[in-house]
Amino acid sequence: MATCETCGNDYWMAFEVRTASGQTHTFDSFECAINKLAPVCEHCGCRILGHGVEVEGRFFCCAHCARAADSGLGAQIRDTVGAHPG
Repeated sequence: MATCETCGNDYWMAFEVRTASGQTHTFDSFECAINKLAPVCEHCGCRILGHGVEVEGRFFCCAHCARAADSGLGAQIRDTVGAHPG
């Protein structure tokens, strides 16, 4: 069995996640993996689970938060998911 590094649970179905930087982490659930590894939106503080938005090395959950964080930051971002095409 392996111990989850987020919650400490010793679980027989634990799994490993290897990051791009070569680190290896052990978790017992996706919830614990997300809690440990997912970036945090710099504006609203939520965990970024989807693609999110990166502007000048800063991470946001959406274009709205990128624009709201700084008046000039994210001005060129066009958030079109779900927008009417016309």
